Amino acid sequence: MPTPALDEAKRQLAVCNACRYCEGFCAAFKAMTRYRAFDTETVVHMSNLCHNCQACYHSCQFTNPHEFDLNLPRALATVRVESWESHVPFPGASKIFQSSPLVALVTVLVVAALFWLIAEIPWASSATFYDLISHESLILIFSPLFLLPLLILFIGLARYWRTVNGESITWSQLCESLRSAATLKNLDGGAGQGCNYEKEDRYSQVRRWAHQATMYGFLLCFAATSVATVMHYGMGLVAPYPFLSLPKLLGVSGGLLLTGGTSKLIYLKTKANVLLESPGHRGSDYGFITLLWFVSTTGLLLYWLGGTELSSSMLILHLAGIACLFISIPFSKMVHGFFRIAALIREAQLRGA
Repeated sequence: MPTPALDEAKRQLAVCNACRYCEGFCAAFKAMTRYRAFDTETVVHMSNLCHNCQACYHSCQFTNPHEFDLNLPRALATVRVESWESHVPFPGASKIFQSSPLVALVTVLVVAALFWLIAEIPWASSATFYDLISHESLILIFSPLFLLPLLILFIGLARYWRTVNGESITWSQLCESLRSAATLKNLDGGAGQGCNYEKEDRYSQVRRWAHQATMYGFLLCFAATSVATVMHYGMGLVAPYPFLSLPKLLGVSGGLLLTGGTSKLIYLKTKANVLLESPGHRGSDYGFITLLWFVSTTGLLLYWLGGTELSSSMLILHLAGIACLFISIPFSKMVHGFFRIAALIREAQLRGA
């Protein structure tokens, strides 16, 4: 259904398509050159290709005070958020999670209270991790918290795929898209110089590096949990594991990367121009990044404070953070990575890759 944000994005893209000064900047502008007019399918697709590097805005001669008043980063960011909220089931939940960073904070506090009251994990205890809560209890609690949000997310992705007229995915298209996502190719500004995100007067690769640290840190932490599960159930090797074991090496290195990457992203967000973002969503962006930081940092503290009276407190907070992160997967900005990969796959199809 057409919205004012979609109509505004179509207007601005029509001007950009006539000018084409920025056509080499990123995948979104390269995709633009295929079209003479822009329908809903095309604009939704291009909005999820856009990485909001903002290079086009700082190179544009038609921004305010020009009568065309172009601000394509904001226009596409607004449509992008609308695409997540309209395709993922329970759009009301998306609007709640993206309304304020306090939503994530309140969710963490509520879940922490539940771990304290129901799971009966004390706030002060030097007992080991699995003396406080069993591995079986963790599986029982977190399996539905992880699998149900993923199901909701994939329903949203299937709806998005129909909106953009996606086709059957080939192996080469998938590999090319994952390679672009893994290298964050579309944050290079088109010529490898990076973004204008932090400072208007110069390019920088810092945002790209911070995103990569965050992404690979998260994947390493997920790999640590997966390996530990295989070792526990498949090999009979029960936790706790020594530092030089694979779960610990993956988890600690991933935690350090994730904490470092999210810390830098929080700093960059304070420097970014709010006028080039989707209006009203900066707070929820802070909430999402801070939640990732909280999960990784409490995980590291849980490891380093093991055997002290503070270890149980860190366990409660860490588990509550993970639960909140899982619950919010389809409703927070966490969803943008999945939609972006889908957009990259669709772009590979449209280019005939």
